[in-house]
Parts: sequence; C-alpha cells; structure tokens
Amino acid sequence: MKGVILAGGLGSRLHPLTKITNKHLLPVHDQPMIYYPIKTLINAGIEDIMIVTGGNSAGDFLRLLGNGKDFGLKHLNYTYQEGEGGIADALSLVEHFAEDESICVVLGDNIIEGNIAAAADEYRKQGKGAKILLKRVHDPQRFGVPELDGERVVKIEEKPSDPKSDFAVIGIYFYDASVFKVIKTLVPSDRGELEITDVNNHYINRGEMTWNELSGWWTDAGTFESLLRASNLVAESGANNL
Repeated sequence: MKGVILAGGLGSRLHPLTKITNKHLLPVHDQPMIYYPIKTLINAGIEDIMIVTGGNSAGDFLRLLGNGKDFGLKHLNYTYQEGEGGIADALSLVEHFAEDESICVVLGDNIIEGNIAAAADEYRKQGKGAKILLKRVHDPQRFGVPELDGERVVKIEEKPSDPKSDFAVIGIYFYDASVFKVIKTLVPSDRGELEITDVNNHYINRGEMTWNELSGWWTDAGTFESLLRASNLVAESGANNL
C-alpha cells in the first residue's frame, strides 16, 4: 500500500498567513504541519509516499523535506496541483504513482493523537474497496456525516443541516486502484470541485465500504481556531514525537 498526502490548495481561511506560504508549512506547536501526516503514514507501515502540493510555495516542501531522510525514508515523491479542483481532483494526479496498488490518503491538515496502524492492517486484509475513519464530534454539521445501519454505511452527506449521526468522516481514506476510474465519472459540485464524498458514496453504493472509529483526539488545522487547537493538543499530549 502506498501513501498520499494532499497538501495543495490556497488556504484562504488562513489569510494573511497563507499569502506568503502554503498552509501545510505553517507551524503546529513546534513542527511544520506537513510533518504530522507523514508520521501518520509511517506509523501505519507505509513508506512509499507522494505529496501533492500547489500554489506558489511548492518548492518549499522540497527544501524542507528533501527525500525524507529525517523520517527514515529513502525517498519522497512530489506532484503539483494547479488551482483548487477539490480533494478528488488532487487525488487523480497520483494515478501513475499508485501503479494499481491500494492507497492511503491523508489530508495534509489532519492531525491525530494516536495512529491508524490497526485500520491499515484491516484494510490490507480487506483487499479491495474502501475504508473510512470516523470520529464522534459535537458539531457534525461541519463535516461529511455518515448514516449508519449497524456496521454498514448507508451514505455520507456533506455538511448536512440535519446530521444522521454524530460521527464525522475524518480526512484519512483507504482506496483500491479503482478509485481513479471512479474519479473520472464525477461531475463538479456546486462549489466547482470534485468532491471526495462522491467518491466515498460510489464505494458505498457498490457495497465495498467499511469503517473504523478513530481512537484518541483528531483535529484539522485549516482555520485560525483549529490551528490553535491543534497546537495546544499536540503540546499537551506530546503527539509530535517523530
């Protein structure tokens, strides 16, 4: 299984900080944000990693990370997303890298306390389809929300006004190689983007979606409030150790 970190976009919710750098290069406590998703993949036994960057600061990732030797990696791969076409559009850029293998996709601003090793092992045994990670939250209407029937995911609604559960779909996904065919069937949403929720619902409709509940805390870091929260959580828990 290969790893993909999506670290493009314009980070407009963090202006003016992101006028001069990519959001994922901003500090979270005492390390750059991009360090955390790299660690998430490595802790799951995934060391063949591609980072999708964008904007005017793409070269800064190479200067910061190099070939990943600070993480014990032999190599890091990079590709570039022009503009903001959405998560699924960014994911489409790594088809050549995946080479028909399964992938674990981590959004670059998602930071977790624990690890996803157990979920990754379960997905390896699953062998096909997709897996999402869920976390109970107090404000699910801000996120993609699954409707569950026991262990089965019925569908996922994006930012629903009347959430069907108190779970949020966090930004860590497992997909088989058919995900790239799925992306090619998508049409842009009202936001003009190819939505990852549409990808997940495609797998649900095929009966090939499973899920795990994430243990420990989780936060994104895409707003001033969540960036501060992420820094505080890392500082309090020591989750920044590499």
